[in-house]
Amino acid sequence: MKLISVEEMQELSKLEGVQLVDVRTPSEYNDGHIAKSQNIDFWSPEFNQNIDGLDKSKPVIVYCKSGGRSAKCAAKLKEKGFKKIYDLDGGFLKWIFEGMPVVK
Repeated sequence: MKLISVEEMQELSKLEGVQLVDVRTPSEYNDGHIAKSQNIDFWSPEFNQNIDGLDKSKPVIVYCKSGGRSAKCAAKLKEKGFKKIYDLDGGFLKWIFEGMPVVK
């Protein structure tokens, strides 16, 4: 499990097979998200089932609004046997602060 910067995330997300996961609520996601991310709501009752659908053999990058939920998600992924887990330091707020593109 590794905290990564916005710059590191940009590089990692270019790699083939990387799974980018936004763990915010659907309404937060619909207000704007990082391109190619999939929304798996951390607060959803189906959260555990949804993350079980991810490929454990491929790297996973998680992010939320500021880093709290994604840190908890990264810990759950580690418990479930995922090996390459990256957490965006500062979350979506940091992404926006750095002037990175957002999909609406």
